[in-house]
Amino acid sequence: MNSPAAQLRVAIYIPAYNASRTLPLVLDRIPEDVKNRVEEIFIVDNASPDNTYLIAVGYKNEKGVHNLNIIRNERNLGYGGSQKVAYRYAIEKGYDVVVMLHGDAQYAPEKIGNLLEPFDSGGADMVFGSRMAGLPLKGGMPLHRFLGNKFLTAVQNFVLDWNLSEFHSGFRVFSCAALRKVPFHLCSDDYHFDTEILVQFKLRGLRVVERPIPTHYGGERSYVNVWRYGLDILYVMAEYILHQKGIRKVEKFDIA
Repeated sequence: MNSPAAQLRVAIYIPAYNASRTLPLVLDRIPEDVKNRVEEIFIVDNASPDNTYLIAVGYKNEKGVHNLNIIRNERNLGYGGSQKVAYRYAIEKGYDVVVMLHGDAQYAPEKIGNLLEPFDSGGADMVFGSRMAGLPLKGGMPLHRFLGNKFLTAVQNFVLDWNLSEFHSGFRVFSCAALRKVPFHLCSDDYHFDTEILVQFKLRGLRVVERPIPTHYGGERSYVNVWRYGLDILYVMAEYILHQKGIRKVEKFDIA
């Protein structure tokens, strides 16, 4: 009998925006054992104004990577909107598991195997790599981002009655069966999509697992406005409270 790990159909999704410089490095760093087990690596270029798309196509052709495919959004759909494209694609293709690995080299491709382990044992619906479970400041996380992460995570854990080390990592692995159980299409198209889908998983009673990952902050440009992002997270928590108390129905959280 085949093991659960051998039976899983796994895809890697790489969101890319102005990632022409880092994208080839990210692809090169995916471990060989991971490349051998995944059916497809697909890049979603979110209408990058640079040559991200051409770099991706060139990499596929030059390296002869037959299972590397590139999707190009005709317009910028936002960080969350691009994830919606990717998860719908993964579900339609019948994959069991989809890994989100950012194209800006902020997250370590070498840790993909660690994040897949809970799925191999059948013990997770979602796994995310937590920088805060490691040594984020030593990895170069700016102090203001560290403190902001700590503050927002404390608020979110209190409101949601949870105990996660962080909510804000973008290194995530999803069960496609679990994605089918939540209305992720109703989540924001912006960066707080990541928090809203976590809330949906919590409300649905799905299993969320953390794994420590290293932190890397290099010279990559961040497109996140940290102040706006923080306010968006607090607004989402307010929406959750109002919905749970029956004061205002919030459709994305109306999960029976």
